Amino acid sequence: MPIRLTPQPTFRDRLADTDRPLVGMWVCTGSALNAEICAGSGLDWILIDGEHGPNTLDTIVPQLQAIAAYPATPLVRAPFGEPVIIKQLLDIGAQNLIVPMVNTPQDAAAAVSAVRYPPHGIRGVGSALARASRWNRYEDYLANADSTVSLTVQIETAQAVENAAEIAGTDGVHALFIGPSDLAASMGLLGRQGHPDVVAAVESTIRTAKELGVPVGVNAFDPAMARRYVEAGADFVAVAADVALLARASEKLADEWITGENAPTRASY
Repeated sequence: MPIRLTPQPTFRDRLADTDRPLVGMWVCTGSALNAEICAGSGLDWILIDGEHGPNTLDTIVPQLQAIAAYPATPLVRAPFGEPVIIKQLLDIGAQNLIVPMVNTPQDAAAAVSAVRYPPHGIRGVGSALARASRWNRYEDYLANADSTVSLTVQIETAQAVENAAEIAGTDGVHALFIGPSDLAASMGLLGRQGHPDVVAAVESTIRTAKELGVPVGVNAFDPAMARRYVEAGADFVAVAADVALLARASEKLADEWITGENAPTRASY
């Protein structure tokens, strides 16, 4: 007899079943080992980045498998909102998708359509071949597939901020995720995520989402900004990335162990 399995709770389930902001981080290296290390950290969610990291379908699968052994919820960011890419990510078992650069309600509706089977969407049907259904070991996967998927769309341009209410109100969008870096760039403030105008746009979007009852998160590696956005009502926050942690920690080692010309000489290690 084949084993009958049950899909894991989605990110939207996690958001609905908590009384505190969920804290997560990015994994961008393409390494399943790094993903597993981060998944065992005690953080609530781990985001595998397919947009800016060197991740492909072949590297995302083992990362999902590694994270599955831990309580952390895995999310996967698509490189862009292209239906074929979204279909492939869903089929390899990415239950929790983040779609970047959603600027209009039409963009949001297109993302929703891409994650749903007909007649409600355009997702291609290949569940018997796919890890998403555990090769048809999930009972009635096709009928219940929509309940196994969580769709988060990114608000990361001035245009998206203007359209935030309509985007959040799109049926099938389960959460918003604000990207201050691209938002700052779209406002002519490249690299200035802490500029008052950018912060005001982020907090405006948080207010809009809260008014509509839609979960909203934000990317904020600066601890002070992360706390500010949590106090403003953010439901989830990304506070670090594996590559950034490694870069800063290795720099700290260099600062501590490699002395400059005028630095005091150490007698021993």
